[in-house]
Amino acid sequence: MGEREFHKGDLVRHFKREMVDPKSTEYLYRIVGTAVHSENREKYMVYQALYGDEGLYIRPYDMFMSEVDHAKYPEIRQQWRFDWVTEKDLEILWKMEKGNAEVTKAQ
Repeated sequence: MGEREFHKGDLVRHFKREMVDPKSTEYLYRIVGTAVHSENREKYMVYQALYGDEGLYIRPYDMFMSEVDHAKYPEIRQQWRFDWVTEKDLEILWKMEKGNAEVTKAQ
């Protein structure tokens, strides 16, 4: 099996999503892309929150792609720190976007 890869525009979930209200969009993100530190050439993942202030974040690429520390978080079922969104996550995002479109249309 090949290495996991995320691409610009992919929707992902952080493992802590398992610990919040599943009807929220907390811990859901859109991949912006990868970046390289100009001094040490370290690779980073750039991603944007799909909740709250929709902030942009960076994380070292290897950490982003790492497995969950199940010794520290034994209750977490997700294998990877970040993984693709589930069908249920997509449904929540779709309802949120539909609601925003209806608000904009009504104005």
